[in-house]
Amino acid sequence: MLKEVLISMRPKQWYKNLILFVGLIFSNNLLEISSLIDSTSAFIIFCALSGSIYIINDIIDKEKDLLHPLKSQRPIASGILSEKSAIISSLLILILSLVVAYSINLYFLWISILFFVIILAYSIYLKNLVIVDIIVISSGFVIRAIAGCLAISVFVSPWLIICTFLLALLLALGKRRHEIIILGEEGINHRAILANYSEQMLDQMINITTSSLIISYSLYTFFHSTIYLMLTIPFAFYGIFRYILLVNKKNMGGEPELLFKDKGMVMSMVLWVLIILIIIYIPQ
Repeated sequence: MLKEVLISMRPKQWYKNLILFVGLIFSNNLLEISSLIDSTSAFIIFCALSGSIYIINDIIDKEKDLLHPLKSQRPIASGILSEKSAIISSLLILILSLVVAYSINLYFLWISILFFVIILAYSIYLKNLVIVDIIVISSGFVIRAIAGCLAISVFVSPWLIICTFLLALLLALGKRRHEIIILGEEGINHRAILANYSEQMLDQMINITTSSLIISYSLYTFFHSTIYLMLTIPFAFYGIFRYILLVNKKNMGGEPELLFKDKGMVMSMVLWVLIILIIIYIPQ
């Protein structure tokens, strides 16, 4: 049963919680052992919380998943993992996660609860509200970024919030566009909310979001404590434009993890991170 529970927690989606380390890196605490331990613990907690929500989501969508060729093979939909066992497992994971979150600090506990409630509300109802669905998804990433800062008790930069939100919004819009193009008229059966979106509408929203993200990131590097952070702008812009290219020409916007299979995208992300580490952690 443990194997089925782990599969239902969707470990392949846990990479989204890596954003919790952003606060650690930009606050110049990456080499601080205690902060690194707290950030790693926070990452594990959010992976567990996400897994708990995925289990609940699979219980709710069991009937729909049975109609899908791939989702019907999931442990809960296929009946390998009973709903009773799934509910008990989800509750145990949730309780344990919150107990560990409290051991980090009270603020991190509250942000962990907020994350669980909002994402659960999305799974149950908010995913059916046009525009609200993508805003809630993006807010989930913002909460993750804030949680990473609260875990190590550092200042939560407004720039971190706005840049994270816009980047997550861009990815969410790209995913919706991909679903409309790939699934076509069958998309409504896969995700009912797609009936309220159109390719043209999403393209306009992507253009607005991309422009806002570029401006926000540029201003952030300009107002950062070290002006050298502006050197990362070309790599950040390349990554953004590369994503737009992949969404429009190669239909790779379905799941963000697919971007890690694109050499150009991976190279830009690696160089961006390396330059940031050099600028922040090597004395000028």
